[in-house]
Amino acid sequence: MRLRRLKAPTFLPVAYYHCVSRVVDRQFVLGEEEKDKLIEYMRTYERFGGLRVISYCIMSNHFHILVEVPQRPDAAERPDDAGLVAKVRSCLGDKLANDLEWQLELHRKQGNTSAAEELRDRWFGRMWDISAFMKVLKQRFTQWFNGRHRRRGTLWEDRFRSVLVEGKGQALRAMAAYIDLNPVRAKICDDPKDYRWCGYAEAVAGGKEAREAVAFLAALNPHGGMKPDAAAIMPREALRRWRCHLFGIPENESRQKNEAAKGEMAAVHRDRIPREKALEVLARGGKLSQADYLRCKVRYFSDGAVIGGKAFVDEMFAAFRDRFGPNRKDGARPLRGLADDSKEERLFNFRQLRTGVFG
Repeated sequence: MRLRRLKAPTFLPVAYYHCVSRVVDRQFVLGEEEKDKLIEYMRTYERFGGLRVISYCIMSNHFHILVEVPQRPDAAERPDDAGLVAKVRSCLGDKLANDLEWQLELHRKQGNTSAAEELRDRWFGRMWDISAFMKVLKQRFTQWFNGRHRRRGTLWEDRFRSVLVEGKGQALRAMAAYIDLNPVRAKICDDPKDYRWCGYAEAVAGGKEAREAVAFLAALNPHGGMKPDAAAIMPREALRRWRCHLFGIPENESRQKNEAAKGEMAAVHRDRIPREKALEVLARGGKLSQADYLRCKVRYFSDGAVIGGKAFVDEMFAAFRDRFGPNRKDGARPLRGLADDSKEERLFNFRQLRTGVFG
């Protein structure tokens, strides 16, 4: 029997999940129109669910999404009937909103408070929850895809995979960069800004939600909290900082130097260790800088269950102790092959993968 999905314990006010879902038989069926439609639905259900997409990448046979999920508010803090109807109307349209409004009014007029609250709970059950978000996103896209291509049946392989990511800068920024760099690893492009179905490219193109997410990532302090100048970071500066992070360039280099290098980022990428060379280094027991590491396909980022600093992973181990055997004493295992700049910057996960770490 497979384990229930690992979800953040209630003492975390906000949780971050890296979710991956693949097309059945891994067929390459997601073309330009399909990718655009999947992003459209992603944004719709992001707004409806009260979540925030931090980073994403839609490939031809799978997609990655890094999602921020706040804890579900108490009943007293949830919208009233009018607020719920307005939320449904703004995100999902008049038809569903009108039907919900009619049902709520009918229950209230009949004095059937329990039926009204059960209806509200069903709607609120679709919000502030990663499983509900992924379920409705995949189902709604499948309905559109099947209608568009005159097909029937499931579109996605099994259930989606997810990794719980620490909300501090080091882990969250590494995961977001790993997702943005998917098309680079797949050799589709040298620069993720040229692949329009990822969060960074959408931000470069001026997308509001994507720019806000990049601003958030750029403002994160790698060791926790926000950088001192976080409130003053403008969109262009946020994009510059995030671009530096993607390409392994120190963000605090002089602006003149960065401006001079602005048109040379593809060349910078070519100066990084090629994937084949990186795998050769790793095979010999060597370690890579994070910039080179993220350009390899690393199973930890999709199969690691939890990723973060040592204290965070051990805390999650204690919260999910029943998932592990009695001989397991602690949870944190370092990511193999990643150079450790300092104890504060090291990344850990639940699993010490022995084989097939890098693809």
